[in-house]
Amino acid sequence: MSQTQPASLAPGGHAAAAAAAPARRAKRGDGLAALAFLAPYLVFYVLFLAYPFFYGIWISLHDWELVGAVRHFVGLLNYWDMFEDPLFWTAIGNTLLFAAMTVPVMVVVALGLALALNRQTRFHGALRVVFFTSSVFSVTVATLIWIMMLSPERGLIAHLFQSLGLRPIAFLGSPGWAMPALTVTTVWWAVGFPMILFLAGLQQIPQELYDAARIDNASPWRRLTRITLPSLKRTIVLVVVLQIIGQLQMFGQALIMTGGGPADRTRSMVQTIYETGFTEWQLGYASAMSLFLFAVMFAASMFQLYVSRRED
Repeated sequence: MSQTQPASLAPGGHAAAAAAAPARRAKRGDGLAALAFLAPYLVFYVLFLAYPFFYGIWISLHDWELVGAVRHFVGLLNYWDMFEDPLFWTAIGNTLLFAAMTVPVMVVVALGLALALNRQTRFHGALRVVFFTSSVFSVTVATLIWIMMLSPERGLIAHLFQSLGLRPIAFLGSPGWAMPALTVTTVWWAVGFPMILFLAGLQQIPQELYDAARIDNASPWRRLTRITLPSLKRTIVLVVVLQIIGQLQMFGQALIMTGGGPADRTRSMVQTIYETGFTEWQLGYASAMSLFLFAVMFAASMFQLYVSRRED
């Protein structure tokens, strides 16, 4: 009686297995090579991002002093205290107000500069460098420049007011003007990076679209609204999300220029976290506020991405 041979023993089975073995070895080698390239980033990600994040969650559940041996588990008590703290809500309101004032201005100014400087000439190239240079400054340098400019005694703006017969305004000491002063400082300091992103987006738009629009006698406004802005949609979303995340973390401007005053009108969330953790040594409470700020930034970014995808 004849019996059916196994596939591996059938005629040609050994040849097929032998032919497949090098392919499997090559695939395994590619996987190991990819893992070797990814390993440095994975180690960095785990040690400096993932581990601190989860450790921060653990600390937020404790009465944890920065210096000392106090490590009492309190559960969600830090979060409960946070929501009952008037200073916390003041800092949240100031931070949201600052972001609401700064992000739209930053996007509009950066887009306007990119549109104006999107020319292939040496002059416009030099102007691009000038406008981007302010982004290279540290927050300390940028704020000190504007402290001198806004000084009511010797500042440039004070001299301009006096030359017009007006009384100088103490911008940084006025409850109504302090936050707008921080907004202007931040836009001047940080507008270079979003401007570069918009320039990169503009240079990806085919010139043929503009040529065809000119042949059809389309006005500059129509070319802007029908060609430029739709083509920059993804870049605009990117800039808005990055600016929301960045401005919700505002710290140095308020700390150096106003110290959070006057009357806590410019106290930011990050400043409150810093003072709670490193001045009052309440590291658990500061970690709880940090996680809340992270949740706010994450929710704002996801909402912006959701809206942009629905419009697509």
